[in-house]
Amino acid sequence: MWANETVFYQIYPLGLCGAPFENDGKLSESILKVKDWIPHLNKLGIGAIYFCPVFESDTHGYNTRDYRKIDTRIGTNEEFKELVAALHKAGIRVVLDGVFNHVGRGFFAFKDVLEQKWDSPYKDWFYINFDGNSSYNDGLWYEGWEGNFDLVKLNLRNEEVINYLLDSVKYWIEYFDIDGIRLDVAYMVDRDFMRLLRTHCNALKQDFFLVGEMIHGDYNQLISPDLLDSATNYECYKGMYSSFNSMNMFEINHSLKRQFGSEPWCLYTGKWLMSFVDNHDVSRIASTLNNPAHLPLIYAMMFGMPGIPCIYYGSEWGAKADKKDGDPGLRPKFDAPVDNELSDYIGRIAAIRSREKALMYGSFNSAFLTNKQCVMERVYDGERVLVAINADEEGFDAHFNIGCGTLLDLESNNKLAVNGPLHMEPYSARFYKAV
Repeated sequence: MWANETVFYQIYPLGLCGAPFENDGKLSESILKVKDWIPHLNKLGIGAIYFCPVFESDTHGYNTRDYRKIDTRIGTNEEFKELVAALHKAGIRVVLDGVFNHVGRGFFAFKDVLEQKWDSPYKDWFYINFDGNSSYNDGLWYEGWEGNFDLVKLNLRNEEVINYLLDSVKYWIEYFDIDGIRLDVAYMVDRDFMRLLRTHCNALKQDFFLVGEMIHGDYNQLISPDLLDSATNYECYKGMYSSFNSMNMFEINHSLKRQFGSEPWCLYTGKWLMSFVDNHDVSRIASTLNNPAHLPLIYAMMFGMPGIPCIYYGSEWGAKADKKDGDPGLRPKFDAPVDNELSDYIGRIAAIRSREKALMYGSFNSAFLTNKQCVMERVYDGERVLVAINADEEGFDAHFNIGCGTLLDLESNNKLAVNGPLHMEPYSARFYKAV
């Protein structure tokens, strides 16, 4: 699967284009502005963009009005098709948000139910009780996603709903030429519908990538040949920043060994989860870490551990935002990308990952571990890569069986003769290959 060898970049289009929260039907900035970001994306080593919702919605994108129309606030279908073609030409694939669990109150079928009640041909597309009432005083009750009545839950057991959604996906693939879908709240999506989606996409495009949002629980519930290729690794998201903030590298290493270790009980060995240090739903990592010196180190950890790394737009240059201040702050407009020391560093380590099969496919072992230092070992087809991270303000000598006399520094391409402990500079992260 191509995604296993790819660095992803997440964009929230409504935010990037400065769209107003309420859909006023007016264009803010065209999604075509992403074409101007292509040189920046290439410098970062990005191989795929995951776009948060692009289709017509009531407000934030996850309350869809029309699955076959690009949101008026960011452009037209023709413009998005042009953008996908430009990204493909630059070697960048495109993954869209598939919001299939629920729709907005402005969705055509739900509006028809509100108008016609029992007489609506769409009444079975949702979970309706005509003897109740909603918080909107509709004269009927309906199920909303987790009690949010602006998000009307779809009946994914209804054949007409299934066909409508699958036909929409077919349009996305055939007209826009997308390469994958990220399933919103995949942990709640009907598994039988998910199987139909898997078969449907496979028939339409070879190597079509499906990744699911899974905030908690066993990722094996979603990852299988008949369901999804990957799921979001929220466990390690939390483990990464918490390990740096508490100066306790045992936390993240425990999660990584539990997930990807060599013991028979390890959960996800041989599977690829999507790794991230932040996204559109959580505080920016630059606002989460207590120590700014740890910012490049946490990216090194993400690129060094098993998984598919995904970077959230703006965070690669250190943009800040706190979840407590509201979602709009997490999803801002940027007029242009910023190249700085952090983004340059991320580009360098992304290039290392793209060259080293051990970082894409290798086994995981915790070779050395203290509260403030760790060395991750990745091995694939006889090649061995060490990722050495020192979160401390002081240098450190790591005494462990390095297993070879010479290490190649994969960032500088310099060889390091090892006659004793591995020296780790303060606040450093280095990628070494055994030679």
